[in-house]
Order: sequence, then C-alpha cells, then structure tokens
Amino acid sequence: MDPQTILCDMCAEDRKPAKKTCIKCEISMCFQHLQAHLTTPVLLQTHPLTEPMDLCGNTKCSQHGKLLEYYCLDDMTCVCVSCAIEDQHRLHNMKTFSTAHKELLEKLKAEQLILQEKTDGENVSLEKWEQSEREKLGRCSVRLIEAVTKLRDISLTSVQSSVSARMVSLKTSKSSLEAAQKEKDTFRFLQMYSQVHQDVEKAKAVDLSKGLEPGSHRDKLVEEMRQNGEKMVKQASQFWGSLLTLVDPEHHQELVPTGSDLIFEPQSLGPGMSLSKDNRKVFHSQWMKFCSSNLFLIKGTVLVSDFKRWVISISKDCDWTIGLCDDTYATNMKDGNVYGLRCQGNQLFSLTTESSWVMKETQPVMGFGMPKTETRQQHYKVSQQVINTPGGNVEPQMTRPQIVEVVWSFPNSLSFFSRIGQHQRINLLTVTISSTSSDLKPFVCLQGLEKEATNVLLTTATRKMVRRVQQQYQNQWKCSCRKIYGESTDGYHYGGSFYPMHSKSTCSCGNIIGVARITAVLCELL
Repeated sequence: MDPQTILCDMCAEDRKPAKKTCIKCEISMCFQHLQAHLTTPVLLQTHPLTEPMDLCGNTKCSQHGKLLEYYCLDDMTCVCVSCAIEDQHRLHNMKTFSTAHKELLEKLKAEQLILQEKTDGENVSLEKWEQSEREKLGRCSVRLIEAVTKLRDISLTSVQSSVSARMVSLKTSKSSLEAAQKEKDTFRFLQMYSQVHQDVEKAKAVDLSKGLEPGSHRDKLVEEMRQNGEKMVKQASQFWGSLLTLVDPEHHQELVPTGSDLIFEPQSLGPGMSLSKDNRKVFHSQWMKFCSSNLFLIKGTVLVSDFKRWVISISKDCDWTIGLCDDTYATNMKDGNVYGLRCQGNQLFSLTTESSWVMKETQPVMGFGMPKTETRQQHYKVSQQVINTPGGNVEPQMTRPQIVEVVWSFPNSLSFFSRIGQHQRINLLTVTISSTSSDLKPFVCLQGLEKEATNVLLTTATRKMVRRVQQQYQNQWKCSCRKIYGESTDGYHYGGSFYPMHSKSTCSCGNIIGVARITAVLCELL
C-alpha cells in the first residue's frame, strides 16, 4: 500500500483506504463507515465531505476553535461562523465552500483567457520576440557601420535578459492555474487559491514591452546610445531611434507625423484668424488684437476607436489648452466634460471634470399657483491643478512646450508629452478620464497673451478722448514688445498719444510703428 494513502479512522483492524474525510468530525472513512454520512439527512447538510486528506488540525479556526465553513473573498481565506458574523470579516463578501469553489474556478478560467491573449499578442516566446525585434531593427541597418551593430547587440542582450526574467512570472502563473484547475477537491482548491491568485496578479502586471527596469544600468545604456548616435550619419538616425524605443519606450518614441487627413475644425474663429487650405495650420494676422478664445476640434479618419494620437506645434505667442471635450464644452467652453493640459504664461495646469446630478426646482409655465416641480440636471465641475512652478528648477520643455504629443489610450487614459527632437520626449501629464460620455473629441483652444492697455494711468478727459478715437478705427497694429496700437485712417493711437501715418514714429522699444503686417502660424498639426 502507498504510504501516502489515507486510511479509515473507524476500522478497528485491517484498516481500509478512506473514501472521504469529514471536516466536521475530523475523521477519514472507508466505504462501509461512510454510509451513515451519505444516508442521514442531518449529516448530509451539516457535515462537509472532502477527498481523503490528512487534516492535521487545519479544519478549525485558530481564533475561535470552530469549524471552517465559509470563504472570505475579500481576504481570500477560510473562516468560521464567528469570524463571518462577529469579527473583522463581518462586512466582507462571504461564500460557502461550494459556491466559492465554483465562482473562483470561473474567475481563474477568465483570467487564463486574459493571460492567453496577453502571451499570444506579445510574442511570449523568447525566440519569437527576439526574432521580431531583430527583423524590425534590421530593416534600418543596411548602411550602418560596425559600431551601430555593436549598439544593437548590446541593447538586445540587455533587454532580452530583462524580458526573460519577466517571463518567469508568466510561466509560474500558468503552472499554478493548471494545478488549480486539475484540483477537484473543494477544500484543497480553496487552500491553494490565495497563492494561485498572487501568481496570476503578478503575471497580469508583466509588460514585455516595458524595456529595461529604471536604474543606473538603463540610464547608462541610454546615455551611451545617445553619444554614439550623435556620431552616426543621417541614414543611421532611424535605427538609433528604434534602439532607444526598445530600451526605454516611455521616454523615447520616434516622432511619427500624424495622418494628412487629420484636420482642424473651428468652433469659433476670432478676428484675424484663418486656416490653411488643408486645414492643418491656424494663422493669425499680428496687426489684429488677439485675446479671445478660439476652439478647434481635431478630426480625421486616422483616429481609430481604441487608440488615438496627435502632435501639435504651438506658438509661444498664445496660451492654449489641449485635450478632449464633449459637444457641450465645445459649444460654450463652460459646461460639459473636458480633460486636458492648459498652458497659461509659463505655468502648466491639468484639467479634469467631475459631473454629478442635482435636483432643481422649476415653476410650471402654465397654471398659476401650481406647485413647483423638480427636474434632474447634470452639474459639471472643472478642476484645474498646477503641475509646475515658474522660477524653480524646471526644464524649458516643462514650462512652455512648443511641440506637444497627445496619446489617448482609449477609453480612460490621456497622456501629454513634450517632444524634443526626433526621438526624445518628456512626459508632462497623464490624466484619468472618469466620464462615461462616448462623444469626447480631441481639441485645441488658443487664447492670446495680449490684454487691453488698461493699465496706463489716464485722466478722465484722456479716457473720453481715447474712446472717441477708438470709434474711428477698426484695425490694430501689434508691436513685437506686445503693445497694441489702434489704427485709424490717418495714423496710430496708444495711451492718448497719436502717431501720424508714414511718420516713421518709433515705439518705446525702438520699432517703427506701422511696419509691414505679419501673418504668423499659431498652431499646426505635425
């Protein structure tokens, strides 16, 4: 007989192999002695049976000494009735053993499918992964010198060892899942579920595309590739960028232009504002005052349903907001959902929206004296939070980035990057989208830095004169020092002073007032 065979505890002589173990009685029984548990209704309902096992006293609660009868899904442990109704588990999600076994087995099957898709989609085979990366890099390495090949091998070897270590978690979870699914005994399954759950969660967190782990080794490797990349010929640029993406994809992604069918759709267009023929550039005539907000939706078939990306170049001469908004916000720029990055002066802000439903009393239109009725209305609250501070040790790209890349990981993550050159980027902000609205659209809102010249100390009489003069002209001329002059048919006006047309009068900064008007590009889709 196998020494691990569980024998019947009720056989006096010639002990037979046990068929079942009663957790409540804490005994194992052969077929003959098991009959009472199988035929007595009370025992069938209150005495749980398992496959033969050596109990070793682990069927009783260590705190209360009572039989373990329930499973706590929150803490993933077996508990007694006192734990379930009196102690720390009383507010937790409790299940009987059989119900917990059934539900958790279904959960494991679902998670197995998720991990299967993850491994299938990310080439979990180390050989396939390496082959795929080598082919991708090989397409760009035809004209590269020996030093470039050396860099490629160093990068692949380093990342390969990191990926190989992560695959251990995937293999461990696979073994644990298979063992748990083969386990037919309810009690043993529940005893081992906690460890299986830990293995599965660790495997789900594995990201084979993550590259090297943060640290001095990765930093040293990235720096080495940057230094060597500067010495490469123009044909090596694409290959160099691909290596950086492999090692550190978060901060190094090649700047890929957006599709040519990506265009601006103006919702409001102020004086002096215009679009290029392809609707990918926004112009402003600098002789016109620009201080109103102008919102442009970004549209195009290149934006697919599950992943969206756009890159915008923005002039330093305007404040801006970039992100996602719904139709309501696009119409009035007040109510509605908006999520984005805002730049005002040299400060960056994050924008998020919280919505709630409120009851509002309304008076019926017809019927005097009738009671007021309550209607349910949606209320929006936009939160704005500073993400940098002027004057501190902040990189210029963090204070006023001029090229911004936006990545929408559909549906609830929106990231903003400041692009530096062809292959490097800085993560400015990632916001979580809490809105369930399905009509969120990419947008950019431009607002001028210039303000009215109201800070000039003027007498009451002078102010009246200025107002009379303002009625005589419609256009304005902006100096490079940001002073705005009113333009009439015979000259220019500023702060109560008049400068005749063609007099070549100079501004306080030295520029000639009324020089050629310039049309500048405020923003452009790259």
